[in-house]
Amino acid sequence: MHYTVFGATGGTGRQLVQQALGAGHRVTAVVRDPGRLAVGAHERLEIAVADVTDAEALRPVVAGRDAVLSALGAPANKSAGIASAGTRAILRALDAEGVRRLVSVSASPLGPPEGEGLLYRVVLLPLIRRAFRDIYADLAVMESEIRAGGADWTVIRPPRLTDGPLTGTYRTRFGGAVPRGHTVSRADVAHAMLAAVGDPASVGRVMGVAA
Repeated sequence: MHYTVFGATGGTGRQLVQQALGAGHRVTAVVRDPGRLAVGAHERLEIAVADVTDAEALRPVVAGRDAVLSALGAPANKSAGIASAGTRAILRALDAEGVRRLVSVSASPLGPPEGEGLLYRVVLLPLIRRAFRDIYADLAVMESEIRAGGADWTVIRPPRLTDGPLTGTYRTRFGGAVPRGHTVSRADVAHAMLAAVGDPASVGRVMGVAA
């Protein structure tokens, strides 16, 4: 398989690149600054420098790929907006090149807190949503763009991300967040995204992932 990974210099993106290479796939990592890609040289790794908001510039890096994986996101409210703007351009590039499969990471607070306790629903979740409101607003727009596009999409919604190891024992749930799942490692999120690529049951669906 040949994948294109967006957001490859972020924590989840680097995991996507490393795990895909480890599984024997070819990977095109799309970056703005190659120096920030903390992945060693590899014969099956291509590094492409491109403006992720420029659909025409993205066409060559998605053409002929089996799937595109997006870990686009903002580390702080002040830089929110890249997920929706970048995804909009990615979708246009996919459509232009006839590439169908897209797996994108979002966030669990966008959905209802099903199965959660009163403290989380009434106190903690509102605080989380308020603290990162710009990021979640951006991700909500991103998800709307994905649903309206023509791709065979899957949206992955993790809770708070950690730098823990790949466990492979994470939980998943179609339709929304994993109940009482408040953390998950970036490595496990990347693993779930790669697994979703070949899972027909995940097409056109939101999938929660949590430890």
